[in-house]
Order: sequence, then C-alpha cells, then structure tokens
Amino acid sequence: MKLKLSLIALPMLLAVSACGNDKPEVVGGGPGDPMADQLNNAAPVELPPMVKKSKTYRCKDSSLIYVDYMSDDKTVMIRTEKEGVATKLTADETGKTFKADGGWSLTGAESEVSVELPGKGALTCKA
Repeated sequence: MKLKLSLIALPMLLAVSACGNDKPEVVGGGPGDPMADQLNNAAPVELPPMVKKSKTYRCKDSSLIYVDYMSDDKTVMIRTEKEGVATKLTADETGKTFKADGGWSLTGAESEVSVELPGKGALTCKA
C-alpha cells in the first residue's frame, strides 16, 4: 500500500517542483535573427508621400483632368478619367514643372494650370 501511495505522489511532486523555475523554458530556439545586425545598421526608410489635396480642372477643350497634389510638393498624380489610371509626374524642386515620360507636364498655381497630355498637346485648365 505504501508503494502505491509513493508512486501516485511522485508525479505530483515532479509537477510541483517545476513551478519554482524562474526562467521560461526555450524549446527549439535558434541562435537569433541572422539579419539583426543588418537591420540595426540599415538607413531609415522614407515613406511615400500622401495625398495633400485633390483638384478637378476644366480645360479649354471642355475636358476634365483630375490632379492629386502629394505631401512632398514634388509629386502629382494626373488622371484624365475620374476612375482612370493615374500618371505620376515629378518635379526636381518645389515650384518647378512636374514632368513624366511620354509628353506629360503640369505647371501653374492650383487655381489655373497648364498641362501637356499625350495626344492632346498643351491645354490651359481652371479649377
């Protein structure tokens, strides 16, 4: 009878003795992140600009263009259809002409702009 009680008490004692361990048990861990040093020494990431202002312009030929001015003041996105694909135009410096390959350009203040579009040529447009 004493042997049976000892065998029953043994697993309980082992379970209770494991409770006193202050450090968590790490199972199957590796040596750490192999890219940790590269990530710590990496240059800061620059986030893309966000839309600062959106304007719709009516041009002299009665067409509409949709312009999104970005927060970096060096990028605009132009669409010729309200739900159309946007074309990204960039300027070298703030206040300069926005340009993109293929004959795209945009200059002017936000109330009136001059735009060049492929296939349409130069247009003056008002907000």
